[in-house]
Amino acid sequence: MVEDVNEVRGGQGQVITAETFRDSVGTMEQSGKRKWVFPRKPKGTYTNYRNFVAFILLAVFFITPFVKVDGNPFLLLNLASREFFIGGQPFYPQDFYILALGAITSLVFIILFTVVFGRIFCGWICPQTIFLEMVFRKIEYLIEGDRNKQIRLDKQEWNAEKIWKRSLKWGVYVLLSLVITHVMFMYIVGYERVFEIMREGPFVNFTNFTVMIVFTSAFYFVFAWFREQVCTMVCPYGRLQGVLIDKQTINVYYDFKRGENRSKWKKGEDRREEGKGDCIDCNQCVVVCPTGIDIRDGQQLECVNCTACIDACDEVMVKVGLPKGLIRYASEDEIENEKQFKFDGRLKAYTIVLALLIGFLGFLLYDRGTLDAKFIKPAGSGYFIKNNQITNIYNYTILNKSNEDLLVTIKVMEPNNGTISFSGSNIIKMKKGVISKGSVSINFPEKEMKFSKQKVEIGVYNQEGDLLDTFDTYFEGPFKLQF
Repeated sequence: MVEDVNEVRGGQGQVITAETFRDSVGTMEQSGKRKWVFPRKPKGTYTNYRNFVAFILLAVFFITPFVKVDGNPFLLLNLASREFFIGGQPFYPQDFYILALGAITSLVFIILFTVVFGRIFCGWICPQTIFLEMVFRKIEYLIEGDRNKQIRLDKQEWNAEKIWKRSLKWGVYVLLSLVITHVMFMYIVGYERVFEIMREGPFVNFTNFTVMIVFTSAFYFVFAWFREQVCTMVCPYGRLQGVLIDKQTINVYYDFKRGENRSKWKKGEDRREEGKGDCIDCNQCVVVCPTGIDIRDGQQLECVNCTACIDACDEVMVKVGLPKGLIRYASEDEIENEKQFKFDGRLKAYTIVLALLIGFLGFLLYDRGTLDAKFIKPAGSGYFIKNNQITNIYNYTILNKSNEDLLVTIKVMEPNNGTISFSGSNIIKMKKGVISKGSVSINFPEKEMKFSKQKVEIGVYNQEGDLLDTFDTYFEGPFKLQF
């Protein structure tokens, strides 16, 4: 393994080492033992922006279950009861085609977004990152201190200090995991039901409490122990990005042309004249990384674009009087060719497509129609003739998908010489979110019947005469020879 320690001199003064770091995950020893990461607490411009974004997203997560629109939950996904509300609008199994189209649209969006912007989602929006870095890690800093104090605490014997700090941290983690689980279940059954289950106790709702304990344990396991390994070993998005990014993709990159050859800082020296790069090898970009990698080795699977290394490097560059941006958001092509980043035509085109996809998904969600009507002939039914009128009977099911009660009526649209007979009133009262069922008779003059089976279009109208939904079916009559 001589190759592992040898260095090869490349072009532009770049020092190239054998990429053995890509042969294993950064949080694993060669023996397979877990290498625990103790990142230094980040600070800087990007960290402040991420804190702000995290605060907004956490507020949305904890507040949304309590928001209602027209008496409906703003967001509810109850698979067991088949109750779905998005944006306060009810969705039903009849709308699942929207879910399928939405899933395809989302997949295309993710692919295009990754091609253009890399893993910005992972570092800024992903729930795993938000909860780990912005909630659980901050509690860890508060209780155990920054990187050096955490390392010292981890290595010391189990004395009173270690027992107290670890017990407090783990206890808070359990409590937080419990809160997150309860909020998550509010998105499934609603906050009223969750509070009701809590009041009734575990003996009345044994299954629900068991599920709560299982998910609380899972959250605790992920955020207290598994941590960054979710991103490197479990999450498929991290693997997917390896085949999606190219030289034009925006990612967190180290400017090796400017940084190499790296060497320790000496005050007052002219690093360029001595053939040194701007990287002073302070290792701050490494100790601040939550996944334990060295960004200077190049783009890696473990990098989630959290920007902690950017803030750490910029802080050092300011202190030594060098320009910021040695580590920055850039494309590989920009760094290799030393071009200023521009929002070029390719990025503009992809961004427009992304905006159109979002608009299309929004259109699918809100253009579902007010009603869903079906008219089906009963099995084995035929037709009958009375007073020169041919009559067919149809069973109807009409679902009111709006947020208000409706009064509707049914008419034959095509052919326009058909009439409808109702078993009761010709006005059907539709409560919101309820399926109304019944039967109607459709009549056509016998002399107008040209075929033994012909298409008819039935429309459902509100009291103002607005067409709410249509349904195509067929009408049966006596067999006729056509000459």
